[in-house]
Amino acid sequence: MNANLYGNAARLSWLRMAGIALLAMLCSGVAHAAGYPDRPVTLVVPGPPGGSGDITARLLAKELAGSWGQPVLVENRPGGGGIVGVQALMRAPADGYTLMMGNTGVNAINYSLYPKLPYTPADMAGIADVLVFSNVLVVKADSPVRNVADLKRLASAQPGRLTFSSSGIGQTTHLSGELFKLRTGIDALHVPYKGANLGLAAVMSGEVAFMFDNLPSAEGQLRAGTVRALAVTGTERVPGLPQVPTMAQAGVDDFVVTGWFGLVARAGTPQPVIDAVHRSVAAILARKEFAQRLQQLGGRPGVLGPAAFDAFMRSERDQWGKAVKASGATAE
Repeated sequence: MNANLYGNAARLSWLRMAGIALLAMLCSGVAHAAGYPDRPVTLVVPGPPGGSGDITARLLAKELAGSWGQPVLVENRPGGGGIVGVQALMRAPADGYTLMMGNTGVNAINYSLYPKLPYTPADMAGIADVLVFSNVLVVKADSPVRNVADLKRLASAQPGRLTFSSSGIGQTTHLSGELFKLRTGIDALHVPYKGANLGLAAVMSGEVAFMFDNLPSAEGQLRAGTVRALAVTGTERVPGLPQVPTMAQAGVDDFVVTGWFGLVARAGTPQPVIDAVHRSVAAILARKEFAQRLQQLGGRPGVLGPAAFDAFMRSERDQWGKAVKASGATAE
């Protein structure tokens, strides 16, 4: 056979086989998405029970289970600033049956906070943002501090003695406190706790003077009257707390902090599966009753699809990187 003809035939044969293989892969992905999920799905929360991420995850898991007809099991994996939870996701197959409720700390702040991190942005794929919210500055309910000006005066009278809690080093609850120190010039000592619920408990017991907690996790104690809100960190007042001013309205300029929770999968998860999960989540977020529940937590429902959420997380890494650098915070 002529060498050129042989070569052409070989190339055509290779192209046919490659085309068949590609078609098989595409069909497999579509079939996988069409049958997804056909068994229970695990939703990892890289934090303890009772925190904002846990509350958000459990609300979403209940709705997803109803939509899918399959159990959605929430698995709390606290520790290491969310690293333990990410490692649990990384150990699972990239098939969409283990997802994670990502957050500002795990998917944005940690990249600047930790000199060495056992994961990279490329290890996770965005699915959808779920909840975007402000933080809230709280003190003990019977504290003599009635507003932000009172807190500033108290801190100025006791330089270096006032303490504030957080849900952990490098979380938005911590960096909000550091930003407060920078913007007001006060000197206060940061006391990190293993989770927002413990940090909030420290405020209620009087162990610390104040805390910038995520609104979703503080909402229960605010309703119970065990803590008092002094200000919120968003650009607008929160509908559920109309009497609570923003930081700007309370006299602290250039202080806007928002947090978020969003669903992520392990990188390599078939795109049809990611798209199918996003469609389910988007339908839930569009329900009036569910959106109202998120608003009661002090936030708003997410609106981003997979590609847009990935882009959003990239922008968040840049923004929080600057905040970490300004605060001088670091973690090992």
